[in-house]
Amino acid sequence: MKVDGANVVVTGASSGIGAALAPMLASRGATVGIVARRADRLAQVLERCQAHSPASRMWVADLGDTDGAEALALQAWDEMGGVDVLVNNAAIPKRRKVDALTVDEVRRVMAVNFESPMRMTLALLPRMLERDRGVIVNVSSLGGRIGIPGEAAYCASKFALAGWSESMALDLWHTGVGVRLILPGAIATEIWEVPDNDAPLYQGPFEPAEDVAEGIIAAIEGDRFEHYLPDMKAIVEMKTSAIDDFLAATIDFADGQP
Repeated sequence: MKVDGANVVVTGASSGIGAALAPMLASRGATVGIVARRADRLAQVLERCQAHSPASRMWVADLGDTDGAEALALQAWDEMGGVDVLVNNAAIPKRRKVDALTVDEVRRVMAVNFESPMRMTLALLPRMLERDRGVIVNVSSLGGRIGIPGEAAYCASKFALAGWSESMALDLWHTGVGVRLILPGAIATEIWEVPDNDAPLYQGPFEPAEDVAEGIIAAIEGDRFEHYLPDMKAIVEMKTSAIDDFLAATIDFADGQP
């Protein structure tokens, strides 16, 4: 899939990775449809997109409304004349120890971070398969491969998205629809500052969102399934080879934080 000439939908586009990615896609010839909750911030991103791609458009939506997310995917297809690439990037944090979590908090995180991309994908998939062309990009997290203290809800949602992506890639192997799994590390976005969350254990350094955006474009145009941005695959390999050592090292790190 080449970005130039493609119709690309990007969720979570009012800030962070999505806000970096959408104008970058437009500058490289894509028509971009962007989705987020904050209309004012989204409009600023759209203006940057339309400077390169005047047909780009926006939809204001809370993707925690998963019925609405599914309907929006179909609306985007109809209004854009098809969707070549769906980038499921929207996500919310929930930094809270597991014994302090409520069921409603976990459900909200799962709705935005997993159920919404799942339903948007299932809405568009029959149409992509009919054309035998398309790319689904799921932005998970390093926290979708390793557990993080105080982030059980977030990690659960991102593990789910990673597992969903792997199985979907297998099911679609012999079709023209590709799947790309993006696993960002610690990125300089507002997710670290969202209210009603405990303070993060990790205090930096952080990678620029633009670097992840570049990596997502490379993933769309390439053929590899999994993309660590930055490359932190060695941490995951250490975890899978020696899980108890990984858990102990993680606790040592957490206990050493102020």
